[in-house]
Amino acid sequence: MRRSQQTFREKNKPKEKQCRWRVWWLRIAAILLCLVAIGSIFVISAHDKIEQWEYPRKYSDLVEYYAGKYGMDKRMLYAIIRTESNFDPEAQSNVDARGLMQITEITFDWIKSKIAPSEDLNFEDLYDPETNIRFGTYYLSYCLQRYGNDLATAAAAYHSGVGTVDELLENSEYSQDGVTLQDFPYTQMSRYVYKVTSAYERYCEIYAD
Repeated sequence: MRRSQQTFREKNKPKEKQCRWRVWWLRIAAILLCLVAIGSIFVISAHDKIEQWEYPRKYSDLVEYYAGKYGMDKRMLYAIIRTESNFDPEAQSNVDARGLMQITEITFDWIKSKIAPSEDLNFEDLYDPETNIRFGTYYLSYCLQRYGNDLATAAAAYHSGVGTVDELLENSEYSQDGVTLQDFPYTQMSRYVYKVTSAYERYCEIYAD
């Protein structure tokens, strides 16, 4: 009886080893899969962080408040601010446009007459983020309403002026409906519109909410 049991064990030793090796390989495979999954999550997370760093949402409280007040997509504001100043409240252009949304003195005076005629504000106040975003949002919303909520045309007006865009709209070479532009003939205007619309698309992709 003992001999038969011993013989049985000896015959089954290779099978037992095979089972043990299979168990070990399964364990190793499971660990590797876990590591790959963790690595993928880390890579995705790092990629998201890089994109959010490239397309930030600074001054979010102010942006969301004034975007809501003037009924516009907040991501449009982020796109304009990123393009205009890259979120630098002290930014100043070679034509003396100031602050986050780069507003000139002429535009500041016009906006002030519309939304803050009795307030003690002056051109220097555009370095204040709230004043700048408040005024810039109003002006962008005005451009959007004037040009059928088309961001590209509104951005062209924001950059080059309403008068310039209105003249282009009268030319069928640049506009088919007289409300929006299909072509932007000036180099700086075209580049600006491309930067704004591209930034807006990226903000929509990164911050889908």
